[in-house]
Amino acid sequence: MKKQLLLLAFAVFFSCKNQNQTDTTEPKPTMKTENAPKKEVVYHVFTRLFGNTNTTNKPWGTLEENGVGKFNDFTPEALQAIKDLGTTYIWYTGVPHHAVITDYTQYGISNDDPDVVKGRAGSPYAVKDYYQVDPDMAVDPAKRMEEFEALIKRTHEAGMKVIIDIVPNHVARKYESLNTPKGSVPFGKNDDTSVAYAKNNNFYYIPGAAFEVPNWQNGYVPLGGDQHPLADGKFDESPAKWTGNGSRAAQPNQNDWYETVKINYGISPDGHKDFNLLPMDSGDWDAQKHADFWKDKEIPASWKQFEDIAHFWLAKGVDGFRYDMAEMVPVEFWSYLNSSVKMKNPDAFLLAEVYNPSLYRDYIFKGKMDYLYDKVELYDTIKRVMQGHCSTDQIAPIIYYHKDIDRNLLHFLENHDEQRIASPDFAGDALKGKPAMVVSTLISTSPTMIYFGQELGEPAKEDLGFGDPTRTSIFDYGSVPSVVRWVNDKKFDGGKSTGAEKDLRDFYRRLLTFSTQNSAIMGEYADIHWHNRQNTEWYNDRVHSFVRWSDTDKLVVVTNFSPFDTYGFELQIPQEIIETWNLKNGDYKMVDQLYKETKTTLKVENGQGQMRVDLKPLESFVFKLD
Repeated sequence: MKKQLLLLAFAVFFSCKNQNQTDTTEPKPTMKTENAPKKEVVYHVFTRLFGNTNTTNKPWGTLEENGVGKFNDFTPEALQAIKDLGTTYIWYTGVPHHAVITDYTQYGISNDDPDVVKGRAGSPYAVKDYYQVDPDMAVDPAKRMEEFEALIKRTHEAGMKVIIDIVPNHVARKYESLNTPKGSVPFGKNDDTSVAYAKNNNFYYIPGAAFEVPNWQNGYVPLGGDQHPLADGKFDESPAKWTGNGSRAAQPNQNDWYETVKINYGISPDGHKDFNLLPMDSGDWDAQKHADFWKDKEIPASWKQFEDIAHFWLAKGVDGFRYDMAEMVPVEFWSYLNSSVKMKNPDAFLLAEVYNPSLYRDYIFKGKMDYLYDKVELYDTIKRVMQGHCSTDQIAPIIYYHKDIDRNLLHFLENHDEQRIASPDFAGDALKGKPAMVVSTLISTSPTMIYFGQELGEPAKEDLGFGDPTRTSIFDYGSVPSVVRWVNDKKFDGGKSTGAEKDLRDFYRRLLTFSTQNSAIMGEYADIHWHNRQNTEWYNDRVHSFVRWSDTDKLVVVTNFSPFDTYGFELQIPQEIIETWNLKNGDYKMVDQLYKETKTTLKVENGQGQMRVDLKPLESFVFKLD
């Protein structure tokens, strides 16, 4: 049985081509999650867009034309409204000072070159100074750090914690840390640029070759062709450095991460590692043992510099980090950094991008990550289900395969890298996200993340310059129409939201709040979808169901992913669940917990359970045993 299920889980990526081909192998019924902590909900917000109510949205528009949001826009009222969604953490994206085209020379900040900056507001993942914050988001750029520190304080006072980005794989092409504290070293300052590689160099070099701006393709020109004194097709960098995605060409391709340079972690160009490797059993170690392991080891310079950066932000009151492209950095570094962070703050929230499932367990157990994106498996599969390209039969095997790391795989349906649910290239309708959110949020103990505007059905139609619609731009100045309506002239009350936006936000509020308050969500899980696929008439692969329970709460979750069809059936609760729940023969009242309007009866007879369920298109029920 176990071998069959593992093979099925590995095959999930290839099995959605023909949704009429159904494998009804039944997964193991329960997954223990003893002593699990509470459910966390992360509100992921693109900080400079959140409070901007300027609706001009001119492509390639300047800050003066399109406006920009500020740290101060996160007022106590705004934060309370975010918390009311069920939020426990806010991930403020774009906080560290990144390359930006707006002129801030009066504040001692050098101008950035449009030839190596994406968009006019710049990529938040091309960090220019790790010891300062983005000047765009300050009312007074001279006091920008104080304004962000005040935001940290307000967020904590509102009962939430703060996450910011750290991007260890690369920095801006023009990294220029003017604010590095005494005792720390800016990236590149001590590098030997005459060699391609040295263990303690921060960057990789191409000796004898100067950097060349990419040859632009498909009609692209920096700033959309607007005149700028530095937009001349040149950027002074000699010798050239490797590009952030690993390109070793002095002239990277336009599709490379040409605005960034790759950090060296002590891995030579031929792959040799100039640092100690972790022992085979290190995946069983706690953070203290990992920290102890590195105490007497010689480490590459970049490791220590990023440790200094993490400690700097922890001292400011930041509660955790989201690590960009973590799998491009060796797992040994993460063992070193994360154990060091945990020694400072044992409760720090450490979230990483890792897109290779074969690496998940190494980065969790050896790298001491708390959470990884569950992108390639659960997100990609649910997205195809929402699009009608994939069967719900594919969901349960993923959960089964992840049972040992269930708690560590953060679930989401939107983030700044992904298309908006309501965009035509994803689902074309925000309502199609409702059953997906119920499954994504309630099926495991892992944190749930939503992206600002998701709760309003934002479709991301605007073309702001660099990049295409369907994703809310992270590179240019602009505003997000649905969020502007909800912000309502800084009242943050949805006063200008449409009825559909208000209804959708209410759904997210109900679901996310319930997930943080009901003990069953952090209890045990069992799939009942497979049992019903085999035994229940009219039950089909556009429907999905599972149960969750604790000592005090018993839940049956059932969803309909079809946007067109209503389904009615006698949902069966397998004998193993009835026995585990210690239910005797008789009738039990079941009440939906999302809207409290729908009730049904669980009838138990001879150890078997059965309950009538009628699901409208895109409807979900979270039935609780009364």
